[in-house]
Parts: sequence; structure tokens; C-alpha cells
Amino acid sequence: MSAAASSAMREIASSNDPASGRHRVVVVGAGFGGLETVQRLAGSGVDITLVDRRNHHLFQPLLYQVAGASLSPSEIAWPIRSLFAKRKDVRTLLGEVEGVDTGNRRVVLEDGSTLGYDTLVIATGARHSYFGHDQWEPYAPGLKSLEDATTIRRRLLVAFEEAERESDPARRAALQTFVIIGGGPTGVELAGTIAELARLTLVRDFRSIDPRATRVVLVEAGQRLLQVFPEDLSAYTAQALEKLGVEIKLGKPVTECSEHGVVVDGVPIPAETILWAAGVQASPAARWLNAEADRAGRVIVGPDLTVPGHRDIFVIGDTAASNGYDGKPVPGLAPAAKQAGQYVARLIRQRFKGQNASEPFRYRHQGNLATIGRSLAVVDMGGFKLRGVLAWWMWKLIHIYFLIGTQNRMSVALSWMWTHGIGYRGSRLITYSDLAQHDAGQDHDKGREGD
Repeated sequence: MSAAASSAMREIASSNDPASGRHRVVVVGAGFGGLETVQRLAGSGVDITLVDRRNHHLFQPLLYQVAGASLSPSEIAWPIRSLFAKRKDVRTLLGEVEGVDTGNRRVVLEDGSTLGYDTLVIATGARHSYFGHDQWEPYAPGLKSLEDATTIRRRLLVAFEEAERESDPARRAALQTFVIIGGGPTGVELAGTIAELARLTLVRDFRSIDPRATRVVLVEAGQRLLQVFPEDLSAYTAQALEKLGVEIKLGKPVTECSEHGVVVDGVPIPAETILWAAGVQASPAARWLNAEADRAGRVIVGPDLTVPGHRDIFVIGDTAASNGYDGKPVPGLAPAAKQAGQYVARLIRQRFKGQNASEPFRYRHQGNLATIGRSLAVVDMGGFKLRGVLAWWMWKLIHIYFLIGTQNRMSVALSWMWTHGIGYRGSRLITYSDLAQHDAGQDHDKGREGD
């Protein structure tokens, strides 16, 4: 972006007196990495502006429970402004970033306004990747935002409602068939929660259909589920899902996807509901910065998570391609984003004090967790592995611990106790806003900051 073009833009006023000379840090994205950066900069003497296209921080690991009607959206999301209401050094802006003028150190927003920075931290997350089949997106929504979760919840519940009044056996069967593409943690969790929704929660709710006849199909192009887990835990997961009634198709990628269903290994599977959990690609940050990116669109960063040639710009989380995991790529996990946020905040503090910091970013892997169903989960923490009920309790406790605020922790804990005790899910709401959004064709992820 040229300096002449940027000079004509309206610059958003700084939150501090420009004559004060206070260092300005702009953080784009209020996900795990961005939020951690802001929290760790408390008391550092810098002014912080946090920009996100949404007004809330989202606890993504529990999105599938909103999609499966176990939790309500408000239980896993928090207004950003309320999180920093007592921090006078933090200003929150609701806005969508369109670009970065690196020459003049300005972030460009969608309305043409700009925001000046001395240090920029980009933590804009990732969006769905359909591996060159973007035409599948309308038929197979992914799960990255609250809108995605409520859209999926609506599709699941509406499918049962339509099946209840459907007289054609073939279409009724298609309405009660749910295909999940991708056998990673999200795919496994979606498959398990849909199977339990049908066979436990909804079993007495209908008169013309039997929800227990629901068909849940999990398709994975690889040779096993949960490929980042040890093989024995992958095998246990497959067996547990099959006991729940989930059909698993391994080593057979989807070749066609439409409103009528999917084709797997040349065999069509009629299905009215298809969900995507197979892959992600980074936000367009690399394009904003005119920086080198990897195949997934992630910005290739240096050992200190800065963009080569731009010492004042950090990229973290799912947006960054870093080899800080013992020379291997850092995984796109919430703990990795949080660790990167901690590292960047520490580096900014050191630079602000005039100290030279040369220690590169090193990701410390804390393990992998995935829940399969009620009282079923798998945990892998290096040499420590758990499966079944104990893993499920550990999964629950870890997730409750990382939720923000005592009220949310208590609310989620009570919801889980209620669901576990009687199998009832209280968030089975089909809202008109969901239907209107669907009818308008707006229920697709577009790559959102902070996701």
C-alpha cells in the first residue's frame, strides 16, 4: 500500500496523548494467542489496542458442544470489553482488518480507517480449508465460530424435525444420516456427540421416527483416527465410536459433496447433513504483509516469531508457520498460541526496556486430549496415557480450568453434570436468526480474526 494512498485515510485517534511518546502495541485477534499477549503485557507501560471483528473471545475447544446442543453459546464466549474493563492501558476496537501499511506502520480497517502502531501482533487464527474444493462449503459447514456452531446445531435439529413429517422412506433415511468429514479431534467429537444426541437425548421426543435409527458416518482419508495420538489410543477411539453406532470409513477420501450427500470410494451416501472437520488454512495475514507463506497460508516467521524484514511485527498462533517445536512445525493448538502470546509479551517488555533478547521461541508440548462421548475420552501426555472414564474426567477438569471466569466454570460444570446424569440437553433451540442466516446463504466461515 502506498504512502500517498494511506495518507488520505482517516487514522483512528490514539488512546493516549501522542506527545507522551508511549509505545503503541496493536494486537489483531482476540483468540488464545492475542488474549494471552494482552494479559501478559499488564503493567508494562505500553498502550495496547486489541482489534477483532467480533466482540467476544471464544473457547473453541468446546464449540462442538454448542453444535451438539450440550452448551449454550454464552457459556463458552466472553465479551472482550468486559475482560479488560479494569485495564486502562487496553482499548478494544470492533473492526475487520483489510491490510497493513508496513511502511507507515498502520493497520487498515474495512472502512478505510487506519490504526497506527509501534509494535504489531497478528493472531488472526485460521479458517476452513476444503483442499481445492471450495464449492463444497455450502453443503459441508465447518466449525470455527459461534455462528458455525449454531448453524450446525440448527441443521442437526431441523433434520430430525423434517424427518418426523417425511413420508418418503428414502428421504427420511437421508435426513437421519449425518456425515462428518475428517477424523481428527473435532470430527471424533462431533461424531460422538451426534450419536449420543440421537440415541440418548432425542429417543423419546418423536412419534413418527426412531432417532436410534440415525446413521452417523465418520470419513477419514488417512489410515486411522486421531493421527497425532498413539496408535493404541486411535484404535480405542474407533472401537468406542463404533459401540456408539458410528460408522467409520478409513483410507477413503470424499470425492464428491453436494446437497444430496457424498461419494466415498465410489459409493454414494445419501445425506442431508454433512459437516466438515478435515482441514484449515490461515487467515489472509500473509497477503496483508506481502510475506512468504507455507502451503496452508501461514506466515513463515523467524525464530523470534517476527516477520522477516519487519522486526516490529509478530505473527502467532494458527497464522504463523514456526519451527519452534524442537525444529518441527508448531501445531495449531490453543496451548501453542498461548505460549506464543507469553513469549511475544516477554520480548516486547524486554525491547521496551532496551534489553537485547536472543532466546528463540520454543513450544513445550503439553499433550493431546479428545472426548469421544459421555464418560469416554483419550489423553496423551507423552509417556502418560489415559482412556475411558478417567480420561473423560481429566478432559473435563482441564477444560473447566481454562475457561474464563468463575461463573462460566460453574455454569459449564453444572451443565455437564446435568447432561451426564440424565442425558438431557437443554440447548436444543432452533432460532429464527439461524434460519434467516441460512436462507441468506451467509452461514459460511470467511476467515475470522481471533478464531
